[in-house]
Amino acid sequence: MTASKGSAVRPNPTVRLLGLLESLTRPILLLLVTAVDRILTPIQRRVGIDRMGYFFVLPNLIIFGIFVLFPMLLNFYYAMTGGTKLFPADRPFVGLGNFETLFDCEDFLSPNSCQEDLFWRGVFNTIQYVILQVSGIVLFSLATALVLNRRIRARGFFRSVFFYPVLLSPVVVALIWKWVLQYEGVLNAIVEIFGGESKRWLLDTNWAMFWVVFVSVWALMGFYTLILLAGLQSIPPELYEASSIDGANTWQDFRFVTLPLLMPTMFVVLVLSLIRAVQMFDHIFVLTGGGPGTRTQLMVQYIYTTGFSNQIQLFGLSAAASMVLGVSLLILTLLQLRLGNQSSLS
Repeated sequence: MTASKGSAVRPNPTVRLLGLLESLTRPILLLLVTAVDRILTPIQRRVGIDRMGYFFVLPNLIIFGIFVLFPMLLNFYYAMTGGTKLFPADRPFVGLGNFETLFDCEDFLSPNSCQEDLFWRGVFNTIQYVILQVSGIVLFSLATALVLNRRIRARGFFRSVFFYPVLLSPVVVALIWKWVLQYEGVLNAIVEIFGGESKRWLLDTNWAMFWVVFVSVWALMGFYTLILLAGLQSIPPELYEASSIDGANTWQDFRFVTLPLLMPTMFVVLVLSLIRAVQMFDHIFVLTGGGPGTRTQLMVQYIYTTGFSNQIQLFGLSAAASMVLGVSLLILTLLQLRLGNQSSLS
């Protein structure tokens, strides 16, 4: 049916609502733009248009200075002072005394011969943890990315499933796995079904480090899988077509096409996972608390315990240990970058 000439066509309610919102917000936006223009115009005239970029970066630099740069400088000052007082003015200057305490060892390969034996136990535990965790991250993330890059059924669903643990809080992840691994937990129930014997997994020195590494790999591999998946999807499919024409099999495709082109992305994964592994604290603190004994105590937990958790809080020794950790991490990162640049040039 056609509308008569005298009847008016009613406007769409959505169009009317949008028009009403526009009429209400336009004066507010105009007022805001005018206010910002009145503030920025004198500043631009004073500093010049070429320097306005520094003005917009200034708030971020102030926040960085307050929450990053100033704590770093304060940590350096604490590392050079001793005593148990909290305020810097009350702390005596000891120079490199805290570092001498940390490195006072008869044999660096034997933590029992060191004055700060807990620190060196944390060093060796950290080295073992980093090797196992980073290797597991790289291998499992690569294998998962290769599978998820294939044309499989419900591929989008499985991609989201593998990434989901990354969205969880590390404390939540650790609590869930602590419930699974406890003596009356899910894992022991499954073991008993198959005729096995229940164990206190997190209190066993032979299993504690394994489960700490396993939980961290399970929780973090989704993030690195996503990075490697993006790297795989950036490889041109024409290369695989040319490889198949030459008669290459699946392994040869992976070795001569996928792996060389994926090496820059794998290098990124290696650097990021190494930095994260050296700084690991939350998973281990909730799962084992560094136990049994000091079996899973890493350097970061030693820093926390020495500076905050012990009854006698040695802030200077804790700050010195954190500086040793930071310098070690910087050296490892620079070494990796150098090796990565050499491999890319070759």
